[in-house]
This record gives sequence, structure tokens and C-alpha cells, in this order.
Amino acid sequence: MQHIRIGSRGSDLALWQANHVKNQLEQLGCSVDITIITTQGDAIQDLSFDKLEGKGFFTKEIEHALLEKSIDLAVHSHKDLETNQPEGLVIACVSEREDPADLLLVAKSAVDLTCLWDLKENAVIGTSSARRKSQVVGFRDDVVIKDLRGNVPTRIQKLREGQYDAILLAKAGVDRLKIDLSEFHVVVLDPTEFIPAPAQGVLALQIRQEDHSLFDVLQKMNHTTVQNQIAIERKVLNLMQGGCQLPLGVFCDENNVVYVSYTSNWEDGANWYEYTADDLSNLAEIIVEDLVAAANEELE
Repeated sequence: MQHIRIGSRGSDLALWQANHVKNQLEQLGCSVDITIITTQGDAIQDLSFDKLEGKGFFTKEIEHALLEKSIDLAVHSHKDLETNQPEGLVIACVSEREDPADLLLVAKSAVDLTCLWDLKENAVIGTSSARRKSQVVGFRDDVVIKDLRGNVPTRIQKLREGQYDAILLAKAGVDRLKIDLSEFHVVVLDPTEFIPAPAQGVLALQIRQEDHSLFDVLQKMNHTTVQNQIAIERKVLNLMQGGCQLPLGVFCDENNVVYVSYTSNWEDGANWYEYTADDLSNLAEIIVEDLVAAANEELE
């Protein structure tokens, strides 16, 4: 029996993800335990992401543990991972894709059914994501955007306390945690209109490149169709040389239609693009060419 040590962040969602993978591996006959690792993003809660140094706020410490061989497998939210893997590590498997949409949770006191997203004019929306901020500005330039940090339950508690009129969250995380949202007005934002982060809703299972036996086990859990879709999304992100704080959304649907939102400065509001191609092999390069050209036009 193969014994596998999973490394995970300690948040409710991260542990749900780690246990989800643990259960799948145990069904394949492996024995599994989970080690909780604190990352920079967990430790520093008082700064917005754009104030933190570098990239990989939620992954570097876990990747270090993999390379040090204190764990064998890292379970990440795929959207948190840098697009270039550290030397010696590889994404061996991706999960099924949970709903990739973003949710807008609106306090009942801030509901106005005559406005877009049923959100009153000049409302205060909470998010620290440049991607989300840029699209909010593009759709609703009347609202006030206020940074929001913390894990999913913490963010919801801040809404409950009245610090915001509405907050933005990934639907996948809320669904996985089975959080009761009945006290709020819930708006599911269509991922072809309000574009998710590349690989949103997908888990990445990362191992050491040399660990061939574990790689073979994980192939039994890999979702190839999802892998192909998010490969396009992540390649656009990679070619734009961006991390999770680039104001970029990319979503490839099951028909291989690719939806993109981008701006060089989130305060200017996003621009939206849509691509359909029979050949996906060079689509990411075409998309990036368009985005760079549009950004250069903005600067002129």
C-alpha cells in the first residue's frame, strides 16, 4: 500500500479540498494523511494582495515542503498557482471543475431589483481581486470598491456585520463548503459575462517530478477535458506574465469558446473579448496579441 502525505493550507476550504483528494486516493487503495502548512497569504491578513511581495502567496511554503520531501502531494486551488512550475515539481493531475462562476452576495438591505445585479446604486462591494474590480468598474462604475481579505467564512461574516453592501466570492468554494446563504440575496454571475480567473473551480495536484509511482496513481483521477480547457486559460495568463493580481479573466467553456476580460489598469474598467477556434493550439498566442495591442492603444 502506498502512503501519501498531503500538504494543505489550514482554511476550511483548503482542508475540504485536501480531504476530497484524500478520499479519492483511499478509494484507490492508498493510505493518506494531511499536514497543515501556513503560507504568506494566510499569515498576512491586513494587506491587499497587490501590497504583498512577489507571487505565489498561498503556495510557496507548500511547494517548499514538497521539494524538502516533508510531504508527497500538494493540493492547491489551481487559480492560486503560478503558471511556471518550480524546478522539480509538476502538476500531475487536475480535478473535475466545480461551477467556475463568481457569486455576488448582497445584503438584503442593499437590494434594488431595478439595478444591474439587483444591487442598489453607490453600493460598497468587497473584493481584493484586480480581475473582479476591473469588471465591476466596467459594469457598475457607480459602486464603491473596498478591499476584502480573509477566508470564505470570514468574508461572509464581514458582510453580515455591515462592513459591505455586497461581496464577491468564487461559487466553487461556497458550494464545496455547503454554506447557507439564505440570509443574503445571491446573484450568480454568468462566467461568459463576468469572466472567472484562469482555472477557477479546479484543483491542482502537485508532486515531485521524480515521483513516477505517485504520478501513475494520480492519472486514474485526472480529468483530461478540464485539463485541456484550463491549459488555454493558464497559457494566456502565462504569456501575459501575470499572477493572480493581473486584471485578467479567462474562461474556456465546454464548446471551446474562450471568454476574456482584461485591462492594464483595473480602475479603467475591463474590456471583453470572445474567441471561437477549431484549432486551439495557438489560440492563446492570438488572444495575447490582441490584449497587448489593446493595452498599447490605451497608452497612446
